[in-house]
Amino acid sequence: MRGAWHRVLHLWRASLGFRVVMVTMLLGILVLTAVGTYLYGSIAQGLVDSRQRIAAEDSLRDASDAQRAFDTTDQNDSTGALTQFATSLVKQYRRDAGNETRYVVLSRLANNNDGRVIMNAIESGTVGVRFIPDELRAEVAAQPDHQHLQVATIEEGSDTISAVIVGQRIDTGVAGDYGLYFIYPMHREREIISFVGQTFLIGGAALILLVGAIAFVVTRLVADPVRRAAIVAEKFAEGNLNERMRAKGEDDLARLGNSFNAMAASIQQQIAQLENLSRVQQRFVSDVSHELRTPLTTIRMAGDLIHDSRGDFEPTVARSAELLRGELDRFEELLADLLEISRFDAGAAVLDVEASDLCASVERAVDAHRTLAARKGTQLRVEAPAEPVIADMDSRRIERILRNLISNAIEHGEGKPVEVTVGANDTAVAVTVRDHGVGLRPGEAALVFTRFWRADPARARTTGGTGLGLAIALEDARLHAGRLEAWGARGEGSCFRLTLPRKADATITSSPLPLSPLAAEAARARSADGRGGDDGGAASRADDETVRLRRIVVERTP
Repeated sequence: MRGAWHRVLHLWRASLGFRVVMVTMLLGILVLTAVGTYLYGSIAQGLVDSRQRIAAEDSLRDASDAQRAFDTTDQNDSTGALTQFATSLVKQYRRDAGNETRYVVLSRLANNNDGRVIMNAIESGTVGVRFIPDELRAEVAAQPDHQHLQVATIEEGSDTISAVIVGQRIDTGVAGDYGLYFIYPMHREREIISFVGQTFLIGGAALILLVGAIAFVVTRLVADPVRRAAIVAEKFAEGNLNERMRAKGEDDLARLGNSFNAMAASIQQQIAQLENLSRVQQRFVSDVSHELRTPLTTIRMAGDLIHDSRGDFEPTVARSAELLRGELDRFEELLADLLEISRFDAGAAVLDVEASDLCASVERAVDAHRTLAARKGTQLRVEAPAEPVIADMDSRRIERILRNLISNAIEHGEGKPVEVTVGANDTAVAVTVRDHGVGLRPGEAALVFTRFWRADPARARTTGGTGLGLAIALEDARLHAGRLEAWGARGEGSCFRLTLPRKADATITSSPLPLSPLAAEAARARSADGRGGDDGGAASRADDETVRLRRIVVERTP
């Protein structure tokens, strides 16, 4: 039952046609129920009113005949003779012809105190005086000159049926006033009402199904072109730019198809232009980078010669030689980054993968920044497992990522400690680099990997960066099927997390380290609290099993 309900919910969410058909049928059921209830009630009331009118006319005529019979009979004071006459009269007015059945009852009125002879109630059949409502008998006694009518329920054997009961006073002479009651069971009316109800039910069900079928057909006429348009749009979004909609006629759907095709053609043309422009740009960057290497080599040789001889120059010239050497280094680094970017754009970048220790790469990257950290007054803290963290990776590219992250943290850390953390689980390894500097504004974490992007354009670079480091780092991570993510908060610093699969063909399901430092600090606090008791120790062991970290702090103090 639950599975069927889930399937219905899925169809409701996924199928426009199903929703339209169901809503149409539900509304149709509501409308038909309201209209059918009104019509059914009106027909039933009309049948009852008609039956009451016929019964009143019929009983009035027979009651008049009965009164004349009592007036003209040779009555005497004999109870037996009068009872025999009344019984024959009642049986005379009895009818037993199917739908025209009529029962007759003669019963003494409650206010009859003048009769010299008392007759018991006379009944023409099994339906007798006990089915005559007390209210009707009281009305006949209170208003003897009027005919009174009421609908009540009677029993015919095991069958219960509504009946019209008409009562009128009859003067029996020596026996005084009696009530003559005609009972008309409504067999025919019940059959008609039952037939009408069945007709309404069957006709309504057929009409609802017909309306549902019509709604389904109409919905298909509208939804099928929309569905085909969605399929074409999905293929177009996947890169099949030659996909087009079939547009026939001049209706709204045809205009939709023509508009979509025109839009697709325009987008295809613009994408082709952008691809061509991108190829030209990539070729230009690659060619310029290669062409500049030759004159740069010559300039480097001349610059090195001048730098080596700076002791023979005046102080200002010597300082210029040092500045020239620094700018040549930066220019050479920029050319190398541009060449690397051009290889990424051309899809020519390849990995030299081998099983390597990530901790060793982290240590080499940290050692490479000792001088820079000392100059900035920054303390480098490393937290890593004691055992090697082995993963399939290109050590050269991974160390380049780490150097970029660490130099970026030192530059923006404002002299505060920089924390490098290594973690691993069964399927992945990770490194986080955390600084406590100015941090990032909301939305900037997604922009830091953009080429030449700077959080503060007015701020000068102090570490000689080219503006391409994080972009290259992101591409290196992607080559490893890894992730490079950023977190930052204004005034709280920033954190970059590199996650790599342990095996080259594996997929990352989760990172061993949290990206948000606040979450990491909370986990450490829980782990520290857990050392005090058995439950806490279990939590600590579970945390250690997940992250597999044993804290080793290596501080580089300038």
